Amino acid sequence: MILRTLNPADRPGLDAIQTRCYAPSMLESAAVFAGRLQAVPDWIWGVQDDEGLCAYLFAYPTRLGRLSPLNSDFHPAPDGDTLYLHDLAIHPRARGRGLAQRLIRHAWARARTAGLRHSALISVQDSERFWSAHGYRTRTDLDDRQRACLAGYEQPARYMTRALG
Repeated sequence: MILRTLNPADRPGLDAIQTRCYAPSMLESAAVFAGRLQAVPDWIWGVQDDEGLCAYLFAYPTRLGRLSPLNSDFHPAPDGDTLYLHDLAIHPRARGRGLAQRLIRHAWARARTAGLRHSALISVQDSERFWSAHGYRTRTDLDDRQRACLAGYEQPARYMTRALG
């Protein structure tokens, strides 16, 4: 299995994985995927097996406490201090192979190299326990704008952070 940076040619595989992993209300458009691949090409990774793309992670540098709306473009912060993990998905055929951990650890290493001190995400589809096992903790100290962003996700959705130390 090969972990690599993704590119626009991977869009069909991304769509296929997303469709298998998320509720219809959580699906993001192909145009948004394309924009993200262009905006942060060095922060989007996938794993390929013999059948093709089987896992992906969309991330980017931001500021702690700044959430990313569902189905929107990424706006990386040039002065970012936080690795934002927006979307981690593993195709059902590839589950149980440790791909999520592999992608997360890869992202953390890249973030540390970039000088980022925190990591953050929005936990959806009852994944809070999974993220807690990776050291993330729920935060509720959000301003009104960020709470509105969080409300745009299928509930329950939780903003979670951890130090990268």
